[in-house]
Amino acid sequence: MKKFEQTEISSAAAYAAELANEINSLDSIKLSELDSSKTVLAIVDIINGFIREGAMHSEMIESIITPSAKLLAECNSAGIAAVAFADCHGKGCAEFEAFPEHCVKGTSESEIVDELKAVGGYTLIEKNSTNGCHEEAFAKFLAEHKEADTFIVCGDCTDICVMQFCLSLKTLFNKENKPLNIIVPINAVETYDAPYHDAAFANLAAYKLMKDCGVRFVSAVE
Repeated sequence: MKKFEQTEISSAAAYAAELANEINSLDSIKLSELDSSKTVLAIVDIINGFIREGAMHSEMIESIITPSAKLLAECNSAGIAAVAFADCHGKGCAEFEAFPEHCVKGTSESEIVDELKAVGGYTLIEKNSTNGCHEEAFAKFLAEHKEADTFIVCGDCTDICVMQFCLSLKTLFNKENKPLNIIVPINAVETYDAPYHDAAFANLAAYKLMKDCGVRFVSAVE
C-alpha cells in the first residue's frame, strides 16, 4: 500500500460523508414481510463484558439493548428462531494476544445482558473467538434450521464480531450455492469508541465492506 496523497485523503473524507448520508436515509422493514419459517435472528455478543463491565466494555453499546430486546420479543411472538452468541474464553485464550483478557468463562462478563435474558427464547452459543460462525454448536444450529435463508443480525461490535459473522455466513452459503439474505438493522448494532478506534469510522467501514458482499442494511426491523 502506498502512502496517501492529500487529494486522496480529501476524497476519502468526502466519500465517508456520502456513506453516512446513505446510512441516515435507510428505510425500516416490517418483520411481517419475512417468512418466519425461514428466518433466524442472530444476536451477537450483547453481553455484560462488552457493555457494562470488564476491560473490553463500552457504554456506547448500551443503546442497542432496548431495540434488540424488542426485536427478540417480536421474533419470539412470530415464531422466528433466535440464536445468541456470547464471547466466552478460557484462561490463556489465544485471543488475549490481540485483546485484553475479557469475558472469561464462569464470570458475569460472559453472560447475556439481563434485558435479553428476561425475554428469552434463544439458543445460547458460547464462542471462543470473535467469529461465532466457526463454532460447532452453530453448525449444529444450521443443520437443525436447513430451511433458513434469511438472518437478521444485531449486536456488537459492528466492525469485528458482527462483520466477521455476517461475511463468514454469507461465504458459507455461497460455497454451498444457497441463497442467503442477511439483514442488519442499524439501530441494533454498534461498536466502541476509543482514541485508537474511532467508532464512526469503524461503523462506516464495516457498513461498506458488508454491503459490498450483499448484506442488506435497514434503519430498523419493526
